[in-house]
Amino acid sequence: MSKESSPPKVPSTTMEYERRLEAAAEIILEKEAKFSNTPPDCSEFGVTATLKPHQVEGVSWLIQKYLLGVNVVLELDQMGLGKTLQAISFLSYLKFRQGLPGPFLVLCPLSVTDGWVSEINRFTPNLEVLRYVGDKYCRLDMRKSMYDHGHFLPFDVLLTTYDIALVDQDFLSQIPWQYAIIDEAQRLKNPNSVLYNVLLEQFLIPRRLLITGTPIQNNLTELWALMHFCMPLVFGTLDQFLSAFKETGDGLDVSNDKETYKSLKFILGAFMLRRTKSLLIESGNLVLPPLTELTVMVPLVSLQKKIYTSILRKELPGLLELSSGGSNHTSLQNIVIQLRKACSHPYLFPGIEPEPFEEGEHLVQASGKLLVLDQLLKRLHDSGHRVLLFSQMTSTLDILQDFMELRRYSYERLDGSVRAEERFAAIKNFSVDGSNAFVFMISTRAGGVGLNLVAADTVIFYEQDWNPQVDKQALQRAHRIGQISHVLSINLVTEHSVEEVILRRAERKLQLSHNVVGDNMEEKEEDGGDLRSLVFGLQRFDPEEIHNEESDNLKMVEISSLAEKVVAIRQNVEPDKEERRFEINSSDTLLGNTSSASLDSELDEASYLSWVEKLKEAARSSKDEKIIELGNRKNLSEERNLRIEAARKKAEEKKLATWGAHGYQSLSVEEPILPDDVDSSSDAGSVNFVFGDCTNPSTVSHEPAIIFSCVDDSGNWGRGGMFDALSKLSNTVPTAYHRASEFKDLHLGDLHLIKIDDNDDQQNTQASKPLWVAVAVTQSYNSRRKVPRSSISIPDLESCLAKASFSASQKSASLHMPRIGYQDGSDRSQWYTVERLLRKYSSIFTVKIFV
Repeated sequence: MSKESSPPKVPSTTMEYERRLEAAAEIILEKEAKFSNTPPDCSEFGVTATLKPHQVEGVSWLIQKYLLGVNVVLELDQMGLGKTLQAISFLSYLKFRQGLPGPFLVLCPLSVTDGWVSEINRFTPNLEVLRYVGDKYCRLDMRKSMYDHGHFLPFDVLLTTYDIALVDQDFLSQIPWQYAIIDEAQRLKNPNSVLYNVLLEQFLIPRRLLITGTPIQNNLTELWALMHFCMPLVFGTLDQFLSAFKETGDGLDVSNDKETYKSLKFILGAFMLRRTKSLLIESGNLVLPPLTELTVMVPLVSLQKKIYTSILRKELPGLLELSSGGSNHTSLQNIVIQLRKACSHPYLFPGIEPEPFEEGEHLVQASGKLLVLDQLLKRLHDSGHRVLLFSQMTSTLDILQDFMELRRYSYERLDGSVRAEERFAAIKNFSVDGSNAFVFMISTRAGGVGLNLVAADTVIFYEQDWNPQVDKQALQRAHRIGQISHVLSINLVTEHSVEEVILRRAERKLQLSHNVVGDNMEEKEEDGGDLRSLVFGLQRFDPEEIHNEESDNLKMVEISSLAEKVVAIRQNVEPDKEERRFEINSSDTLLGNTSSASLDSELDEASYLSWVEKLKEAARSSKDEKIIELGNRKNLSEERNLRIEAARKKAEEKKLATWGAHGYQSLSVEEPILPDDVDSSSDAGSVNFVFGDCTNPSTVSHEPAIIFSCVDDSGNWGRGGMFDALSKLSNTVPTAYHRASEFKDLHLGDLHLIKIDDNDDQQNTQASKPLWVAVAVTQSYNSRRKVPRSSISIPDLESCLAKASFSASQKSASLHMPRIGYQDGSDRSQWYTVERLLRKYSSIFTVKIFV
């Protein structure tokens, strides 16, 4: 079916389709009205939890629809309303009241599988659940176990992810599922997606429930996709649906439009139960502590203004093309992304951070947002609050992690690269009673859905998501059932910048909450046009601001006052107010409940062109000024370079002469050359986690291998653990280490690659496969320190990992190592960084890494 164009309107056909849907809805609602109003007693079918009134109503509604043979959508407009408990209570009803033997299928994101298993075991303990996740070998073992049981499957509920459902569709689609639940069903909003069609056409799931915590967003096509997935025969084709209900605005009478939406709302009422937090609170079915949402308008500091202006000047040709509609979507999007990075932190651009790269106050002083965040966290920490800190970009999380280390704040981190095992451990560590973790840092897209983090009572958005609904969902990680504290949400937005334009557009979109299911059902504005109007809003920034030195130097007293006012707002909210929204600007002015600012002036092409001319004039007037060029580091003078190079060559020649006289040859690996065709910031590589002894790599791979191990620069070979294992593997390893120390060839960041000979007395079972040991110098040693051996230096570790990965690539070898920087029950912040580095260099050099 085509989504590109709608067929010519045939009134009789359209009316017939609409009447057919209305008739179906009438039949369902009439039969539903005949059911008893007595709510089900969930304890009678094995539910141990005490459900809240709205949850009991939800289970009752699911039971009635099931008995009527209707597949439905449970739409919880905001998360944290107990959707999982309602769903598993319903499955328990099917098993123990209806007598269905199962099996039941649950599809959900990987991040929430642990939550599903936990709630099933806790609240419906009589249901046997199998968490069907893991690598292909783990899942193969599970399938073998199922086959061993013959026709009697060893579970009632199989819980897995969308991705695994696709990868293992040949197996999973053979099972006749008696009921299927698709959690976070917004994944099915695209009817042309592979997942949508595989589930609908290949899987045996005639009875199904869709659960979504994301409101249907301004798009009839997405609405039809969900309804058609539930009841394909009832909802027909997309063209029929659009012809019947799309508001075209081409002469239709307003009253007809209202009747059309009234009709659609009536039809959806038979197939969808929509619950919003505000309505449940209003009806008295739900009691939650107050929520205060505060937008803090943050200024750009001097360095940010220079970078922001530099980007605008560089993109002048594209900005001029925009006025005539000639600029393409990709170039406009790139301009916006670069400007957003300038608003977040200058160090997101290569070459801006001063060398040598050391922790220090320069990290905080370089960003207006980080200055404000620093003051906010200080006060929140001192007053015993705990914080969820969201950012859109994982690279921003890296900077925030450096900041946490600088201030010595305890934290957990979750982004798309964090494996499920660490993900669950991080959540548990943050949520457990007595946890000392102060901040939970999350990338909005990776952790904005399905997590329960009510241990935090403050939510800070360092960056906004493009879609305001994503940030709304992220806020529900803390403001949900189980929260007992007043929740303060703080949105940091850079004033007079592209971020403020995005904010105002988001406010306007969120106000469009009417018609059919509570959202504007008009087709969304084309992305290109939407982005074009967004770039028109760049005129909020005054190019002359870069010359205003007084405004550049925001005094710490003002920032401190701003932070005090923000934190105090929580105490000043009236107890009878469930939700309040405020905006506060850099002048420390509280603006009260905010409303969307008019964007009309920003959409005026004449004013935009005038702003571009002003930008050009500012560029001409300052052409002799020193402008920051992104990516270019300050170079030493040519004369100084020559002197340094001459001294280096002389020292190198002397060193090599000494080595030659004593027969010493360095095994240190040179700095690798990165391939030209890869993104060096990528972290999408594959890392394999296995059980076993990394000094015996033949148990997990059958190619040449490099064993990676960290040491200090003392020259003293250690005892126990990896030291004993490597000594047993070959005496060559400690001998080479001692020789390197003897000839002063042991420096932080060095990687010594030692070949293990076949005739060594070793436990190497690689047969004829070559084997090396990579000794990475990543720790310093000073006997005068209280703790002589330092912790692992991450920059030196990265240098060593780059060299080891490059060497493995050159030798067609795999890389094997113990788990670095991770211990059960300890702060896992270092491991998060290590794992990202492993993925990065695995991707760059295309090598297999086994941990």
